Amino acid sequence: MKSISLSLLFFLLFSIQCFGQDMKEGFTYLETGKYQKAEVFFKKILKDYPTNKTAILCYGRAVGLNGNAAKAVKIFIGLLKDYPDSFEVKLNYAESLLWGKNYPDAKVYYEKLLKEDSKSFAALLGYANTLSNLKEYENAIINVNKALEVLPGNPNALVSKKYMRLGLANKKIKYQKYDEAEKYLKENLITFKNDKETLLNLANLYLISKQTDKAKATYEIIGENPKDKLTSLNGIALSYHLAGDEKTALSYSKKALASISEDSTKIQKNQTIERYIQALIWSKKFSDADIEIKKLLDNNDNPDNWMLSLRATLNVYKSDFKKSLADYNLILKKDSASFDGNLGKANVLKALGYYKGAYKSAENTLTFYDEQKDAKNFIKQLDLSYTPVTETKVSYSFDNGNNEAKALDFKTEVPLSIKFKLLANYNLRTTSNTTTGLKATTNNLLLGASYQLLNNLTLKANFGVTSSESETSSYKKLLTDISFSTKPFKLQNLEIGYKRDIQNFNAALLNEQIVQNNLILNYSVSTNFNLGWFTQYYYTFQSDDNARNLLFTSLYYNILAKPSMKAGINYQNLSFKNQVPTVYFSPSKFNAVEVFVNLIKDESNAKNKELFYGLTAATGLQYIEDDDSLSTYRIDAKFGYRFSEYALLNIYGLQSNIASAVATSGSTGFTYTEFGVRFKWIILKKPIYKR
Repeated sequence: MKSISLSLLFFLLFSIQCFGQDMKEGFTYLETGKYQKAEVFFKKILKDYPTNKTAILCYGRAVGLNGNAAKAVKIFIGLLKDYPDSFEVKLNYAESLLWGKNYPDAKVYYEKLLKEDSKSFAALLGYANTLSNLKEYENAIINVNKALEVLPGNPNALVSKKYMRLGLANKKIKYQKYDEAEKYLKENLITFKNDKETLLNLANLYLISKQTDKAKATYEIIGENPKDKLTSLNGIALSYHLAGDEKTALSYSKKALASISEDSTKIQKNQTIERYIQALIWSKKFSDADIEIKKLLDNNDNPDNWMLSLRATLNVYKSDFKKSLADYNLILKKDSASFDGNLGKANVLKALGYYKGAYKSAENTLTFYDEQKDAKNFIKQLDLSYTPVTETKVSYSFDNGNNEAKALDFKTEVPLSIKFKLLANYNLRTTSNTTTGLKATTNNLLLGASYQLLNNLTLKANFGVTSSESETSSYKKLLTDISFSTKPFKLQNLEIGYKRDIQNFNAALLNEQIVQNNLILNYSVSTNFNLGWFTQYYYTFQSDDNARNLLFTSLYYNILAKPSMKAGINYQNLSFKNQVPTVYFSPSKFNAVEVFVNLIKDESNAKNKELFYGLTAATGLQYIEDDDSLSTYRIDAKFGYRFSEYALLNIYGLQSNIASAVATSGSTGFTYTEFGVRFKWIILKKPIYKR
């Protein structure tokens, strides 16, 4: 905060003496901010009057206000030796400490002055400004109020108080105390109606706290001044973006671009172009954004960081993270303290799988921007992904073949480092058939680990045992689940694995003791134009000498981003080497085609104390052997609540009549229903390796 000049007080105290020595011209220079001329003027005066107290004071002020605070301090120290009891000299010395940004010493000295004269306006205001520079805003406001009691309505004091409120509001924003910050900013607007600085801070508060409607209204007030029209339109565009309305955000950015005139400053012009390109990126108009960015870069041999940041952002949206990383490194080479460079690099490193580097870049952001909300949240979310977590699910299922099942699933992950985590999974399932009277219970226990071999390659391995008991048999079998997951190219995910398990859909199948050895491939690819494709293939060879081929593929289109909504078509092909229909569903050929719609607000995107949900509805046709087609339907829904960032609960239910959904004898008219409750709990506040 700027220190308020005491020249008015000085004029009142010394005007008669100044005029007596014909120093009015020099004093005018001080009053009008022509400090270099004032310095030259009073230096000449001192040649004729070297001991004149007033001339020395004026010269000291001119020197200090002209940028040489250290020299001014020496001048006033010399005066203090000659005039140790002069309150005027003491005040000027105190102010010189402010010019030199020696705020701790200034604070102590002003406190001494206020003991001499607690009603001194200059001492009270200087002390308040000192406290403000030390970021002791609450105490600063108390003292500036005391100054205003001495001189009510003093403009210097009111301006100081304005900046104290701005500083205090920003301090409150830093610690997410938004209501308190809003109160101080609105107090400013009472004193300084429609003050631009205050309105900009208020709009920023509303953006940070996601009060986008209030942000828009505030930017509209800013826009009432024609000079601030571009600032207003750019701010409104950002508000619509944060509200998820990219179309309207782009329309306002276009209005701003069209409003650039000869009177627009270079900063306003650049900010408007930047916001327009950002709006193109938000709207996924990547080709248009690329053209505009190239125009900027082609016209600049040494592009500004904001231009490089735009290209980096575009490549993030296109999932071309390596190119984005190169730009963020260029930005940091030019400016190591760049917020966009440091936090942008952190996000890119995380996307590339370099989690240790992501931590470092985010922490580096905080060294330059203390308590910055986005950087702190980034680190917190990374911490949560490496904090021990448990998940419990209780379910009940039944079908129209009179099979029933109750299950309890418990799994946990315990990360011991960024790369290594321990895994455990326990399942208890009881099945029964009300027609045959068969009952069976299985206990499955799997223990394993996950290790990140490379930034884009992770190995997961689980080994365990299943124990099955029924009235007619009991046995134990080994279980295995091993997989490699990787991202071979941008926008692509590939998983290859092997899984050994037991046919356990109902009691009859458990008694058959059929071991399944599954070779699994999962592959997904996304695009920058909302189209996606997922494919899953199983090849299964079983202990009963049978073999299965299962192919599932899905082509879909992302209609909405928030909440996520997509629609598409699924195709499924199933075939068995041997047909044993009396034991389990095993056709020589089975085909199914369905169309689906999926609407979801994912739990990972839900805020604390907020609901999340998911709904999938599908219908189509299935073809079993050479029989006529049969209609299919599938409904899958969940509804949950996030209590905090550490705990959530949801209920779910599903129903389907697709024959391939289960390995059971018969298929015609099959329906399967399941519902349950799931609870997820992150056990600790921090990762184990940070404790």
